[in-house]
Amino acid sequence: MNAKIAEVAVTGESVLNEVERAFVGKRDLLKIIMAAVLAGGHILLEDYPGLGKTLLARSFATVLGLDFKRIQFTPDLLPGDITGGYILDRTQNQFQLRQGPIFANIVLADEINRASPKTQSALLEAMQEGQVTLDGESLHLPEPFLVMATQNPIEYEGTFPLPEAQLDRFMLKLSVGYPDVAEEKEILQRRHARRRDEVELGAVSSAEKLLGLRDAIESIHVDPDLEDYIVRLVHATRIDRRVAVGASPRASLAFLKMARAYAALNAREFVLPDDIKRFAVPILSHRIILTPEYWVARDVTGAVIADALSKTPVPVTEGT
Repeated sequence: MNAKIAEVAVTGESVLNEVERAFVGKRDLLKIIMAAVLAGGHILLEDYPGLGKTLLARSFATVLGLDFKRIQFTPDLLPGDITGGYILDRTQNQFQLRQGPIFANIVLADEINRASPKTQSALLEAMQEGQVTLDGESLHLPEPFLVMATQNPIEYEGTFPLPEAQLDRFMLKLSVGYPDVAEEKEILQRRHARRRDEVELGAVSSAEKLLGLRDAIESIHVDPDLEDYIVRLVHATRIDRRVAVGASPRASLAFLKMARAYAALNAREFVLPDDIKRFAVPILSHRIILTPEYWVARDVTGAVIADALSKTPVPVTEGT
């Protein structure tokens, strides 16, 4: 096996084991998030309060050895509160750049849909280009750069739906879900044993190492038939009669990147069809816009994705 791919798998396992010291259970979710970090994608976490979304983001940042900033989105938040700006330094009689919290490796945008569309738009350039523009000057953000945003699926008063252009920039939309009874009991037992709320985690990686792992993933082989499968799967969402706007080419690229990263985490040098199908819902669910008559129907988006998966022929490749 390629030594670099083996290093991706070993490092990924070490990261997940350390994060699990703070975040009980949900190993599959943690592995998907780790794959997204390796793929360089932004994540939207949509779930109920109190399920550990902030803990999840902070834990990954700590264990990966990355700089972490949290932004609490509120209706009165301004774009400058995110990006920063130039402020007059009277002692030197010149303007100095005061960087906002967007200048970090992992940025947690908490309750992102509580801010106005104008403020939300401050993230668009950062998420796509890895830079922000202040007073006509483009400033590069630290590498790696990842936005993890949260929103509550049940509260709509005082919220602003994310525009389609911004949703499309999130590689994945995930939900944490409630722990089962055994996992919740373990949460209590761990808290009782350590006698404090905080869990001290150690860094098992660094920004430089993570960038190196990302380079290694580029060597993962993707069969041309699998590339065709990705394109046809995404295309199926565009021709469904229930869909007004289907998934964009950015979704196809997300499938490619996530499948490669997931294969590397499993110590494989090639992608399997299951690596693609696994991410159909997280990649497509927030990119599909239904026609008006289906807006109030239950789980139509899920049905569209399920139909796309069932109707798109799966190629037979090495390892299947």
